[in-house]
Amino acid sequence: MGFLLERDSLNGKAGKAFAVINGRNIEMFGLKKFQADAEFQESDFKVVGTNLVQKKTSGVLLTGSATIYYGTPEFLSMLQTYLKTGALPYFTFQITNEDEGSTVGRQTVALYNVKLQKLPIAMLDADTEYLTMDISFSFTNVEVLNAFHNPEQLGQN
Repeated sequence: MGFLLERDSLNGKAGKAFAVINGRNIEMFGLKKFQADAEFQESDFKVVGTNLVQKKTSGVLLTGSATIYYGTPEFLSMLQTYLKTGALPYFTFQITNEDEGSTVGRQTVALYNVKLQKLPIAMLDADTEYLTMDISFSFTNVEVLNAFHNPEQLGQN
């Protein structure tokens, strides 16, 4: 059986992230961590004749979170827009993983109709040298613009 060689593991820092907000393509230069998740929702499915409770997939919840260095103004601007107009701007995230040392290539994923769920407004912290803030969001669609491919070589026992 083959196994993944260490050279094809992906460096977590090798990539880029962009937000498309009001038609502007903004590089997320202060990004420290990013994760988007699909959580499948299930409903119980019970039938007469068995005590077995089956699970039927009934939907999917698309959410994510990011840790960025404090001082990124775009998200606070969205809050101000909402407070003034009552309309929270939606936007797109585009995340690219590309580790030049790996043979699996590049993967780019776009998250559409992103809506902020939680956003710090102001912060101070005497115990830290660098302020970071955690944001959470939901989105309604995802598209893999280009996907990783299999490694060129697998290890063998």
